Amino acid sequence: MSRTVPVPQGLPMERDAGPFAPPRDISRLREARPVSPMVFPDGHEGWIVTGYDAVRRLMADTRFSSRQDIGVLHVPYETPGMPAPTEPSPQIPGLFIAMDPPDHTRLRRKLTGAFTVKRMKQLEEHISDIVERQLDELARLAPPVDLVKEFALPVPSLVICALLGVPYADRETFQVNSAKFLEKDVSLDEKMAAYSGLTTYLAELVTRKRAAPGEDILSDLARHDDLTIEELTGMAFLLLLAGHETTANMLALGTFALLEHPEQLAELRADPDLMPGAVEELLRYLSIADIFYRYATEDIELGGETIGKGSTVVVSLLAANHDPQRFDNPDTLDIHRTARGHLSFGHGIHQCLGQQLARIEMRAGFEGLLRRFPTLELAVPAGEVKLKTDMNIYGVHELPVTWTETAR
Repeated sequence: MSRTVPVPQGLPMERDAGPFAPPRDISRLREARPVSPMVFPDGHEGWIVTGYDAVRRLMADTRFSSRQDIGVLHVPYETPGMPAPTEPSPQIPGLFIAMDPPDHTRLRRKLTGAFTVKRMKQLEEHISDIVERQLDELARLAPPVDLVKEFALPVPSLVICALLGVPYADRETFQVNSAKFLEKDVSLDEKMAAYSGLTTYLAELVTRKRAAPGEDILSDLARHDDLTIEELTGMAFLLLLAGHETTANMLALGTFALLEHPEQLAELRADPDLMPGAVEELLRYLSIADIFYRYATEDIELGGETIGKGSTVVVSLLAANHDPQRFDNPDTLDIHRTARGHLSFGHGIHQCLGQQLARIEMRAGFEGLLRRFPTLELAVPAGEVKLKTDMNIYGVHELPVTWTETAR
């Protein structure tokens, strides 16, 4: 393996190979040196991990910390949903995505019963009903329409609001604030104002639920007397943000990808039994939540390199999911591929709690959309679709679509 690859100065994240492909520079880096030194904009030397095997091992190794209060991370972007600190920042109560055991374990354990495969399967009919009602609304509109606004965002928002016990009437508040919070190039003041708006709203909500709990996940959490209001607020923030932003982006970007692969779209429309495998392949292929950060708590050997104690480590799930050492022809969308084992939901103790929920929403969403709108197509040239290169979760800002007829 070559060791002459130039050390990257900052993250090579420019989407220069099309809307669905990884950046060329990050692919070249993975082929040359899957665990590679890199230099952050402030001059700090760290590491970037792009190979599938190395990413999987790293995310399973708790010596790579998720905490942001144990050292300066020196990152040019932030972990999805987390501001990039320039100095050690205190842990946010309840935000267990940025915690290590035992704190992480204590909080995540409170939610394991809420997101079991069995419980998620029991929700399938309810989710299908939500999808069908939203498709009814879509069918009443005169095309062209923005699929993000009219379908991809409302479906997961309705689902997560029902699950958490968040009034759907309040969606504009949390959608605007969560979108602002996930923008890359906004000031810290703007980002923290959005965060404050969300957490103020959620603190009031969980306080009400503690006083008068209902039949929802936030009420279940509020019944735990050992959780403070601050912890409940942090957990609610994480669940609400992760529960609608990621799936909304997958529904919109996944539809865009299928429309750009008409042969596979036709196969999927003709045989809905292909949908579960197609969803896994779209998750792998698109890898919308790409960049994560870890912090080495001791000297650690990974992929033939020694990552020194205190080093910041950037992890690219997109690069790992496109590693030809793990997936044949990885830059090709193939709905017949066995894509299980992809890392789009992470790996290890921080693997996404809501992954089964997301899968159910995507299967129902794509299946219903393809069935009800057999002539669905882009209403603008593909090159005019506005990509979320300015956001920490990838997707499209808008997806203008049209159709000539709808099916029932």
